Amino acid sequence: MNLLDRLPSGSRIAVIRLRSLGDCVLTTPALSLLKQHRPDLKISVIVEPRFAEIFADNPDVDETRDSMTRADLVLNLHGGTRSMILTALSRAKFRAGFAHHRYGFVYSNKIPTAQRILGVTRRVHTAEHLASAMFWLGVPKQEIPRAKLFADSPPHRRPYAVIHPFASAPGKAWPAARFIEIARNLNLDPVFLAGPTDDLEPFRDFQTSRESLKVTKSLLAGASLFIGNDSGPAHIAAAFGIPVVVLFGPSDPITWAPWRTESQILIAPSITEITPAELLSAVESLRVRA
Repeated sequence: MNLLDRLPSGSRIAVIRLRSLGDCVLTTPALSLLKQHRPDLKISVIVEPRFAEIFADNPDVDETRDSMTRADLVLNLHGGTRSMILTALSRAKFRAGFAHHRYGFVYSNKIPTAQRILGVTRRVHTAEHLASAMFWLGVPKQEIPRAKLFADSPPHRRPYAVIHPFASAPGKAWPAARFIEIARNLNLDPVFLAGPTDDLEPFRDFQTSRESLKVTKSLLAGASLFIGNDSGPAHIAAAFGIPVVVLFGPSDPITWAPWRTESQILIAPSITEITPAELLSAVESLRVRA
């Protein structure tokens, strides 16, 4: 008997996600599979407040919390030290997480690799990895859907492209001057997107946006095109089905490529090796409505 079959109707599941932006977005396909199979379950997502907006208005999520709640099953999709402590302290009857997690001894049920669950030998996308946990719990194997996000009505303006020139590490960021060159050669109004601590000074001649995650979702949902480094906003754009061009340096495109949207991926051992001409050619290959 699988684990879900052992949970009575109305059981509570606490899904530990904590962070980060892209990981939270790519958790939503797994949650969709779980809720579709067992709509009676009450699903809480344990997530840091700064990322809780990713799950806002999602019918697959009954609540978000930044601390542990009472649960019949704790499902740890994060795996870091804090998540393991939360799992251990939950006192839930069932505590599940991937077997490779450090301190996995706190689990009552260890989830095998995605490859074993899916019956493949290849490397898998993050969305597949997370969804495989649901299949192991007892959700019938099926196609993994697009990420599911909800946003307010997009701003009414001329067709625009969102450009995200920032990244979590210098080696993942294409030079600012090249993004500016791209912006000047688009047939869409460019909007440069920034996070709370990003330096927008190089892009002062263009429209910029440094808003809440709620507003950022709306901005991305209404875009005709997304261009940027491998980062969380790229996954938000993909969730809304926006055509995307993403630049990859040291990160792994197999694991972190845009999920289920029209996309072009540019890859180089050093991200600076990617040329503006290559990026513009990638844009031209997409079906972008100007």
